Amino acid sequence: MDLLQKAYEAGVVGAGGAGFPTHIKLNAKVEYFIINAAECEPLLNTDKYLLSIKSEEMIKGIEEIGKTLEAKHLVIAIKEKYHKEIKILKDMIKKLDSKVELFYLKNYYPAGDEQMTVYEVTGRSIPEAGIPLDVGAVVSNVGTVINVYNATFDKPVIEKYITVVGEVNEPCMIKVPVGISIKECIDQAGGTSIGDYAVIIGGPMMGTIIDDDEAIDTHIKKTDGSLIVLPKDHYIVRRKRKPLQTIINETRSACIQCRYCTDLCHRYLLGHKLRPHRVMRNVGMAEQDEEIMKEALICCECGICELYSCPMGLSPRLVNVFVKGELAKKGIRAEKGSKDTQSREMIEYRKIPTTRLMARLDIMKYSDQEIDELKEIKTEKVSIPLSQHIGKPANPIVTIGDKVTKGQLIAKVEIDEMGANIHSSIDGRVIDIKEKIVVETEDNEVIV
Repeated sequence: MDLLQKAYEAGVVGAGGAGFPTHIKLNAKVEYFIINAAECEPLLNTDKYLLSIKSEEMIKGIEEIGKTLEAKHLVIAIKEKYHKEIKILKDMIKKLDSKVELFYLKNYYPAGDEQMTVYEVTGRSIPEAGIPLDVGAVVSNVGTVINVYNATFDKPVIEKYITVVGEVNEPCMIKVPVGISIKECIDQAGGTSIGDYAVIIGGPMMGTIIDDDEAIDTHIKKTDGSLIVLPKDHYIVRRKRKPLQTIINETRSACIQCRYCTDLCHRYLLGHKLRPHRVMRNVGMAEQDEEIMKEALICCECGICELYSCPMGLSPRLVNVFVKGELAKKGIRAEKGSKDTQSREMIEYRKIPTTRLMARLDIMKYSDQEIDELKEIKTEKVSIPLSQHIGKPANPIVTIGDKVTKGQLIAKVEIDEMGANIHSSIDGRVIDIKEKIVVETEDNEVIV
């Protein structure tokens, strides 16, 4: 059975992003297969940890995927500051006599962004609204490659490694079943060190935020890799939760057209026609130039303009999100740019040092939290979303009352569909079927 079939059956999706189905992504022939081992955002350490304990699986997985892609270059893009992990990878590459290469990235944001990683490794800019395939590359992250390797042994994606940091008593790395609640993950980190708190699922720049009272009903997905606990009044939380009308009003009254949001935008620096300051002017001055507004469609919502660049504390990112929504109502989508896209000459001088970004975000106090310990967590109940990836939700193939076993297929898509299969992450019984399949152990009720 070929690798794509194995990845499909195991339900492998992009482990660190939007969850693109891997069996579809790898159905290509390219020059470069690039493994993103940089972890784009501050405080994320899951991929770094996996590199240290799963190096053999990583290198073997890269080799197998490389054969499927017929890639000439197999490259791990890793931050040069990861000295321990680099040595481990070098030793494993030598041991396996592998042709995998290492490419060293500086410690800046957004090192690890897919388009920046492709640019760094290949020197090629992906066109506007394009994908790495447009310039002869496929990019996967560390967790995805390991999951593909496991899939060759018929092991489905039912577990996740999660970094838990911030305002917790015992910052740690946990190995958990997909579908465990966020609250249980935090409890395993010794609980919180504060009363009221918010949780960022993902990184501080692009992650989603939930409140403490939502943690019990929010569950780990295949794409999650980090939980950051912060006070509810933290700078990041307040900025991300600013009401839309307030954002629009501030744009109209306070945008000084300094263009810092544009000059530091890495999509702009890669050569894309994205000028957030022009979009801000259109919204603020009610100019409604649709051609300018359409530039917002290629914003990747990295947060640089909102959380770092703007001297007035405005939110160009959220303005772009608003504009995207308005254009979507009209059926307007981003158009793919030229394959001859060239980066702008200032790109090398406008990369944002991660430590400076962390200081701006007021998260330096969490930067030295040690998370070398791994805790393997079991649970009596999981709630597994039918949609935890880009594309079509999986269709349940179990019914209420069914007993299920760990690793059993419980929802599926066809191999040619944009979606991914889903498996039970624990032994238990199904008691309901809605947007999630909730399974409890035999001693308890199980809900789907």
